[in-house]
Amino acid sequence: MRLRIATFNLENLDETDSAPTLADRISVLRPSLERLRADVLCLQEIHGQERPGESRQLHALRALLAGTAYEGFYIEHTKTTRNEAYDVRNLVIVSRFPIRDVQQFRNELIDPPQYRKVTADPAEAEADPVRVERPILYAQIEAAPQVIVHLINVHLKSRRPSNVPGQQPNRYTWRSAAGWAEGYFLSSMKRVSQALEVRVLVDRIFDDEPDARIVVCGDFNAHPGEVPVEAIAGRIENTNNADLIGRELVPCENTIPASERFTFLHHGQKRLLDHMLISRRMLQHYRRSEIHNETLHDESIAFRYERQFPESDHAPFVAEFEGVGVSSPA
Repeated sequence: MRLRIATFNLENLDETDSAPTLADRISVLRPSLERLRADVLCLQEIHGQERPGESRQLHALRALLAGTAYEGFYIEHTKTTRNEAYDVRNLVIVSRFPIRDVQQFRNELIDPPQYRKVTADPAEAEADPVRVERPILYAQIEAAPQVIVHLINVHLKSRRPSNVPGQQPNRYTWRSAAGWAEGYFLSSMKRVSQALEVRVLVDRIFDDEPDARIVVCGDFNAHPGEVPVEAIAGRIENTNNADLIGRELVPCENTIPASERFTFLHHGQKRLLDHMLISRRMLQHYRRSEIHNETLHDESIAFRYERQFPESDHAPFVAEFEGVGVSSPA
């Protein structure tokens, strides 16, 4: 059985009357989704919408998927304590196959680190917990009877500095270089703590199922070799423990030519921020990956704005597997 799994940050998918409108975005995003021919889609930055008398739901996403092969797929997403979609930046799994045991984690598996900001104005008297804004979405995909793929969809904290009280007169301006550095440090702390929570979850899955089929994918906001990617991968080059080799996660990007290995453009530089890491049990079924970055725009260049680009500022990443429905090792 062929299985195609894709990850795609759709960049603030929402209903809006300003340009680009949802209709504008659907006209370019829908063909991109159809081109993926995915059996399982992991999506990031899906906003929720409210209707009178209803809880917040993913109406914009439903409109995008309407009329495509994905319209009848199973859908699961991150939820608030009120059991409704978040206002912004939901994680979503869209699957041809049944979705089982859906869970989300946000400082459930690890405690948030404690930190006292040193550049805050007024000064902070004591440390506060540094909590992450977005949960991790975990689900079991029943790819065939008694064949489970453990799927973890992530959107790690952005590289934009976090707020430091008294250090930002507006969103884009900082009062001091130290304030900016501390804001960047806080974002890094959140990003790495999310990655640690993912790795703790991965290890728990391996504890219960040493030969587990695991896929971790999404927007890591980190380049290959940076701490969040390394923490989730768990390479034995870092642990120096050969007994852990069966718990490594392998980056699918390694099989993509270096010239094509990017999902984001920033000031003219090609960046790989979106990743798909797989367990060795999935690796035996792995065949190839694609990054559809031919039309990717660099929105960081001067005088370029999101309203000029109905596409996403991320490129989708898709990996193809064969024989995943085989219940015993090949």
